[in-house]
Amino acid sequence: MRRVNVLGNGDHAGLFERGSPGELLVCNMPPIELTPREVHASCMVDFKMMKALQDGLVDLGQYDWVLGKRPRRWMEKQAAFYLKYSPNIKSFHTYVPPYAQLPGHKLEEAASNYSCGHMAVDYACRSMRATEVHMYGFDAMFDMNLNSFSDSFLTSDRSPLNVHRMSSNWRPIWGSFFREFSNVQFVIHHGHDDIKLKLPPNARVEVGTLKEWTKDSDTQ
Repeated sequence: MRRVNVLGNGDHAGLFERGSPGELLVCNMPPIELTPREVHASCMVDFKMMKALQDGLVDLGQYDWVLGKRPRRWMEKQAAFYLKYSPNIKSFHTYVPPYAQLPGHKLEEAASNYSCGHMAVDYACRSMRATEVHMYGFDAMFDMNLNSFSDSFLTSDRSPLNVHRMSSNWRPIWGSFFREFSNVQFVIHHGHDDIKLKLPPNARVEVGTLKEWTKDSDTQ
């Protein structure tokens, strides 16, 4: 049995408890201070995250990285950047499943539909061979809430129209994803169980209560 915890950037990432069993993947910059030995890798899929690193807006040099399709293209065009950070790169995980190309969408839109959270969970299942995946901070499955810790250092469009568009694109991918990995048990942690997609038998919601994170709480 191999448990992998995936820490998203939504408000309910606070349901994750440091010291939980299993390995930990984080999406971009984790919303709490974590030591390198606590983090298997930071997963990134966006050009804007690469630029934030290049501009010094964020520092993830303490972690290993798993990078998606667009960060790989960035590295190919930014030789100095690649040389500087190549020791951090654990893996390029550029696979985008065919169901990320939603009905009526062009092929090139599939990668845009595929979020950092999608890629991190895919990496946990496809590359790490997880048998159990616990997901925290994936609020868009439940509510029209795309608030993200990364908004504190990256500019994102959180207008109602764009929130609705992105949630509508992300949710169907999750349903297909859970069905593809039917041999993996998925536990989605949130503050209520009114998830906005139909879950197969291998996926369930675990309801928890948010607690306030502090720098000194749950220290390792």
